[in-house]
Amino acid sequence: METIINNKHSLTDSDITEVVKRVKVLLINSNNEILLGYSHNEYQFPGGHVEESESLIEAVNREIQEETGLLLNVDNIEPFACSVGYWKDHPEVGKNRKTEIYFYEVFCDLKPDLAKVEYTEHEKDGNFELRYISLDKIEEELINNSNQYGDKHGITKEMLSLLELYKKNR
Repeated sequence: METIINNKHSLTDSDITEVVKRVKVLLINSNNEILLGYSHNEYQFPGGHVEESESLIEAVNREIQEETGLLLNVDNIEPFACSVGYWKDHPEVGKNRKTEIYFYEVFCDLKPDLAKVEYTEHEKDGNFELRYISLDKIEEELINNSNQYGDKHGITKEMLSLLELYKKNR
């Protein structure tokens, strides 16, 4: 597994007051398309926070079910990458957060079941939707979307880095 570290303030683990773990999934079908979420004018890989006492794999299964309505029950997959970020004064002054985002690849031809999704209020407010995009055109789509709407949270930059790493190791 490759690790990408973002630590512009040179924080150490002893500086950290909070650790947040997330999982993200590159859900790819046999047409070489990737399924992405789109909300608040930003793309994102399906996934989310790992809940307390939940394994990474349990979080993958739960998050995919909540965001796509698909019950995958994957259990033998390993992350291909981890993005570790050290954030000074985040989410507020005096708190330093470390984020660990584990990225998985899952091949699946099942179609999302929108009758079974469980979107958060934030996702609903952003008109969350699922979009298939060809892996051959994903970078162009992300860049065009970022140019039009901005990259407010650095998600597009992170996605482009992960896609480059993913394609390099395929």
